[in-house]
Amino acid sequence: MTTYNELAGLRVNYLGSDPTLNTGNEGQVWYNSTSGTLKSLVQLKAWSAGSNMATARGALAGAGTQTAGLAFGSFNPTVTGTTEEYSGYTWSTGGTMNTSRGRLGGAGTQTAALAFGGFIPPTTGATEEYDGSTWTNNPTGLNTARERLAGAGTQTAGLAFGGVDTATTGATEEYNGSSWTSNPTGLATARSFLSGCGTQTAGLAFAGDAPSVPGNTAATEEYDGSSWTAGGNMVSAQNSLAAAGTQTNAIGFGGGAPTGFPSTGNGEQYDGTSWNRGPTMGTARYQLAGAGLASAALAMGGRTPTASAATEEFNSTIFSPATGAWASGGNLGTARRNIAGAGTQTAGLAFGGANQVSTIFYANTEEYDGSTWSPGGNMSTARRALGGTGIQTAGLAFGGLISPGPTTNATEEYNGSTWGPGGNLGTARSGVAGAGTQTAGLAFGGNVAPKNQTEEYDGTSWTTGGTLGTGRADLAGAGTQTSALAFGGEATTTTNATEEYDGSSWTAGGSMNTARQGLAGSGNQTAALAFAGSVTANTEEYNGSNWVSAPPMATGRTYLAGCGTQTAGLAFGGTVAGAVTAATEEWTGPQTTATASTLTTS
Repeated sequence: MTTYNELAGLRVNYLGSDPTLNTGNEGQVWYNSTSGTLKSLVQLKAWSAGSNMATARGALAGAGTQTAGLAFGSFNPTVTGTTEEYSGYTWSTGGTMNTSRGRLGGAGTQTAALAFGGFIPPTTGATEEYDGSTWTNNPTGLNTARERLAGAGTQTAGLAFGGVDTATTGATEEYNGSSWTSNPTGLATARSFLSGCGTQTAGLAFAGDAPSVPGNTAATEEYDGSSWTAGGNMVSAQNSLAAAGTQTNAIGFGGGAPTGFPSTGNGEQYDGTSWNRGPTMGTARYQLAGAGLASAALAMGGRTPTASAATEEFNSTIFSPATGAWASGGNLGTARRNIAGAGTQTAGLAFGGANQVSTIFYANTEEYDGSTWSPGGNMSTARRALGGTGIQTAGLAFGGLISPGPTTNATEEYNGSTWGPGGNLGTARSGVAGAGTQTAGLAFGGNVAPKNQTEEYDGTSWTTGGTLGTGRADLAGAGTQTSALAFGGEATTTTNATEEYDGSSWTAGGSMNTARQGLAGSGNQTAALAFAGSVTANTEEYNGSNWVSAPPMATGRTYLAGCGTQTAGLAFGGTVAGAVTAATEEWTGPQTTATASTLTTS
């Protein structure tokens, strides 16, 4: 008798290593014979809050990417030419437009943007180019002056379509870097308050206010560089939404419902053929701007109906869920919070800290051998909320609070049995994070305004390094002095921001799924582990670009310490339910975040 396996082969792919993956393979299941684990592919799609713009506004335009975005113009309720630049974590002021206006079109990048059309009043066809600092007028404006239009493309190959002047239009124009050329083949559905993305030769137009309907439309049209053709209709007819992405992979978000302008946070995604519902934004709004890709989009400003400064980031991440787990380890000899750590899972170091009400500060040091903690040499300065890094036989302690409360800049070095003095930090602070080694250490963040200072240690003295983009305290760190990672913490509020350090400057990394402070971490810049904080048990893994949720700890806690790697982490101490804890937990990987590519099987 013929069996199922003889007819169809193995029911689950049996692979010696994980395949590389893409979105077309979501739901794929395979058995990794090397690790002895059954794995599957899922896709995580979510909006997360970014830093607010300095100027709340609606009816603005946007350009660029999620980590290099540009917002310009507005109608709020008067027109402005204000420009702001987004770095991936904060906004800064850019050059002001020559013509203040709202309801305009935009295209290009943060350093090569294009602004066109809009409402002054009256309606205008004015065109300006941005070079990253200054806007320059182009005397050749749009052939059809209009507002409430959409744009796509680049500064030297732009596309303008739709809008309204005396009447709603489907007019389409192409920009070559110096002048606009009208295409006699306009949109099939004339409309205003529409959205667009893509390029000059592969553009996408969707939604909007279309008199022919009448009311809002769900119609989508695709441009090939010469004419528009119908695409799949959106799930919901709407207007005044924003867009990001390409003709075959786009996202639309926010907007107004068919009955007028009530704000929505609706999201829809387009695959080149059809639209499907996507995640809802945190802040419902209309007349907002968008930038970036469908997998890494940026939403900025808008109306709720009042003007908003809200920024949100959308990320779509493909990953294979983590299969690791936490297990109980030996308890610390002294339960404590605001503790520091260094070393590995089998050779850990715990030092400093305080009791729950911070009336007793500890100089105690303990060493972990993979199962039990034993006493080590005491620090010279008892303190809490200090930073730590290094290994069990070459640890580094710096900063913190000393009883009865002043902040210290003291540094101490551990040789495996005793602590000795090191060079003082340039800035005394508490709630500081650390990375690196005893002779190449890094201290960053902490409770000294503006909470963004970084210092580098060479084994003798500290020198100033690049400042964090998001100043914060009670954050976590991982990695080395020239390849570090900072994540979480408390800025003005608890944050999920992640930043990467290259030895001189910090740049934005992928945001954590859960904002939290008082957390701990382990690993390196491209393979990190974040755990607990804000009295949670949450665990996340970082692959160098995105965080992935992993199985939680057994004991949720805050102000704990951690050390080790992404596949062998150690967590100890902290606060649980209003009391200090001595609990230790050990994390065992593996890290399983997959690289988006083409699925291969064997």
